[in-house]
Amino acid sequence: MTGMGAVASVGGCVDDIFEALCAGRTGRAELRGFDRGKFRAQYAYEIDDRGDEGGDEPGRATRWLLKAVEEAVEDAGLAEDLRDVPVLVGTGLRELRSVELSWRDGARFDMAELHFGTALRRRFNAHRTYTLSNACSASLYALAMGSDLLAAGQADAVVVAGVDTLTESMYGLLDRVHMEPPDRVIPFDVNRKGVLMGEGAAAVVLRRGEGAAGVPRGLLRAVHVDCDAYHVTAPDPEGVAGAVRGAHERAGVKPGDIDLVMLHGTGTLLNDEAEAAAIGQVFGADTGTPLMTALKAMTGHTSGGSGLLSLIVALKALESGRIPPTVGLREPVSEAAGFRFVRGSAATAELAIAQVDAFGFGGVNAVAIVERTAR
Repeated sequence: MTGMGAVASVGGCVDDIFEALCAGRTGRAELRGFDRGKFRAQYAYEIDDRGDEGGDEPGRATRWLLKAVEEAVEDAGLAEDLRDVPVLVGTGLRELRSVELSWRDGARFDMAELHFGTALRRRFNAHRTYTLSNACSASLYALAMGSDLLAAGQADAVVVAGVDTLTESMYGLLDRVHMEPPDRVIPFDVNRKGVLMGEGAAAVVLRRGEGAAGVPRGLLRAVHVDCDAYHVTAPDPEGVAGAVRGAHERAGVKPGDIDLVMLHGTGTLLNDEAEAAAIGQVFGADTGTPLMTALKAMTGHTSGGSGLLSLIVALKALESGRIPPTVGLREPVSEAAGFRFVRGSAATAELAIAQVDAFGFGGVNAVAIVERTAR
């Protein structure tokens, strides 16, 4: 991996985001994009980039995607003409918010812009664009496909990205399924109430081989993806455990080799316990070895882009030896009692290998293993 780019509620570029996360700053604020009076929940983790006149506007997800790709391409030293470079985008909802605004409020939005390839072709001359909509693991699915394209000799470089924005329909759906409306995301805490959505985009550049051009930011050892199809919304600990084992096997590592786990950690009543149980099952006696953290406490759930955002933070942690905390975590659930959570403030440690988790509705699981390159 030779380039990284990101936009989130806590910062407008990779370095700003990482510094904010290490400082424990969150993007949590009162809901800005639509009428709070229609919902029990009143908070979200939005990117504050709307105009001064108030209200929402179309095209925001595309704007962040282009910004993240631009940063990653520049960081990798690639030319901005990507006609020969595949661009793969993982997303949950694409530009659904723009469709909502167009249909209900009459906002101007060309439906050709619903596919991100339209804007990517216009901005970067990108002709090979692919969109994967695999719920909350979408961007790691895109990473797996990008890695496969390189391994198959179909490209010498690929751009992999993930993006999602708040939509009124998804916010409303989550508002109805929570027993109590959450006012913040507190992953793995016994007093958590559920998930709140966040906004953001992330992008990385992958190149093939040790002699690839550009300054290496990290090595992608493996990505394992599968679908256990256990339930529409409820996760299966066995399926999650299988995905973690698969990633370890593909990467050629053992649980004791992992120094850092970037947990999926949505703060929901089922997901956190299932992920914790799966980690405990796979890691066994090594459960207390790696440091663990969950970013959604500060970014909210950035949906399809969340896996890649965690991966970028993992690469920065490997590079710098600093690990952001899980903000707000005070009493872990019993399944995570033996975890070495980073809590309170950022930790420092010598790190070599990190695991990145992403799990989505329908049992679409993805786990990536990344390694620090020589400093």
